[in-house]
Amino acid sequence: MNAEELRAAEYSELWKIFIVMTPRRILITSALPYINGIKHLGNLAGSMLPADIYARFQRLRGHDVLYICATDEHGTPAELAAQAGNMDVRIYCDEQHQIQRDAGAGFNLSYDWFGRSSSPENHARTQYFARLLEQNGLIEERTSKQVYSVDDGRFLPDRYVEGTCPDCGYEKARGDQCDGCGRLLDPVELINPYSAVSGGRNIEIRDTAHLFLLQSKLQDRIREWVNNSHDWPQLAKSIALKWIDEGLRDRAITRDLSWGVPVLDTDGQPRKGFEDKVFYVWFDAPIEYIAATEEWANRTDSDWKRWWLTDEGADDVEYVEFMGKDNVAFHTVSFPVTLLGSGKPWKTVDRLKAFNWVTWYGGKFSTSNQRGVFMDQALDLLPADYWRWYLMANAPEGSDAAFTWEGFQASINSDLANVLGNFVNRITKYTVSKFAGTLPTSGTPGEDEAWMAEELKNRLTALNEHYEQMEFRKAAAETRALWAAGNEYLTRAEPWVKYKNDVDAAAIGVRTGLNLVAIFAIIAQPLIPETAKTILDTLGIPDENRAWPDADDTNLLDALPHNMTVQAPPVLFQKIEDAMVAAWSEQFGGSDA
Repeated sequence: MNAEELRAAEYSELWKIFIVMTPRRILITSALPYINGIKHLGNLAGSMLPADIYARFQRLRGHDVLYICATDEHGTPAELAAQAGNMDVRIYCDEQHQIQRDAGAGFNLSYDWFGRSSSPENHARTQYFARLLEQNGLIEERTSKQVYSVDDGRFLPDRYVEGTCPDCGYEKARGDQCDGCGRLLDPVELINPYSAVSGGRNIEIRDTAHLFLLQSKLQDRIREWVNNSHDWPQLAKSIALKWIDEGLRDRAITRDLSWGVPVLDTDGQPRKGFEDKVFYVWFDAPIEYIAATEEWANRTDSDWKRWWLTDEGADDVEYVEFMGKDNVAFHTVSFPVTLLGSGKPWKTVDRLKAFNWVTWYGGKFSTSNQRGVFMDQALDLLPADYWRWYLMANAPEGSDAAFTWEGFQASINSDLANVLGNFVNRITKYTVSKFAGTLPTSGTPGEDEAWMAEELKNRLTALNEHYEQMEFRKAAAETRALWAAGNEYLTRAEPWVKYKNDVDAAAIGVRTGLNLVAIFAIIAQPLIPETAKTILDTLGIPDENRAWPDADDTNLLDALPHNMTVQAPPVLFQKIEDAMVAAWSEQFGGSDA
């Protein structure tokens, strides 16, 4: 057995932090980022990042996790953006998909698959659902009145018509929903409507034929389904019930566009009269969760049905969705109508985590208005872990959460640089300096170590619960509290003071401190994976020994192999100086923006 094999064997014997349990199967989806432009930090914090953190935590617990996401590529915004760039819309979407894929990789989002709603799989799956729904009497063709912009020479999709809300008088209500009062709207209801594309007010209401999803027929079934969903936060359930209480409305699922999923009849042929129409993006986008899983399966020789069909093995799957509050209604009403109305045994969501907004100095982050900091810009300023930590430590869960440069600076400097970074560098450098870079073997645990062990057990138990409940702000706070307890332990143990008179007493403090370094890095993996990897790599801990620690394991503070070599990692976090905040405020705007 060579040295490397011997070291691995030592870890296998001594590093007992694995949790013995029956692995769960967890399907995770986050709301699809729209193809039109790279996403801002508010988008990241409201769906993709918490989904990634939850997926990482559950993988570390030994569970079978499939995390699916994709770009949402159809609809008018893609057409208009391509037109503005004098590009073919397919080429535009190809480029934007790669840009968003790269941004996700830059933030270490651990998708198992990042698909595309324009994929052949999603075309086929969308047409499949439409066919089943029509066969089941839940789709019918209707001639309806829609807004036509003479200046633009096109029918306008709902969200591209703006005007005054007939209910609350909000003057910038969209045709699909009023941001002032939250009411769902039909664009023909707007007062003084105008085109959000050109601003033109030369508007006509014209007849056009479309397919309508008869949501009203499933109202009672959807209400029962929502009422039986016990693991949703109040925000998600209240939004769903508000829609249902107002009465589910039959909604058009086709649009007068050229870019999208073609409309077929029940025989699979182009539908007569619908040659210049496609399925509405809000019909095909949620279906992409299934289709993206098919994309993954087709490229990895996997079985997608065992994740989505309860008669094919998905009966034991836990399906968890992550999204901002503006997406909740579609995921708790329209998509379930599609799944349940198909008559097939599709897996529906078990747990839905909805987020409020991350606000930017009194307003919302906005892609269309270029308001706030965007994912690519953020990575140009600082590594991903800085942003990941701050966004989840201030997650917009119970209410909107304000992003400020000053708050960002305070959080990074205090939590990451002073609490975690200081602890790791302090104890590892001391080991190199006083113990020749070797984990000491002498010394007997005493009162200070007993206190730390109790802190570790209690806080790990609480941390597990926060993650299971998807309470990310609390999870970050508990993680920081554990790091802070480590610093308090060193203050109590004082190995540098005891070293002068009692090397063995100092040794137990150093050994305990080094084990805490490993534990702190392991529990940091969901939130700040790159920093955690740097620490664990420096300690030489094998990948297979980086699983989530068991709160009841009494060996946690003496798990590292005795006499192992210890190195000090580089400085883990750069402090954010006032001059940096001033420069960023000038570049991106701040309180005076």
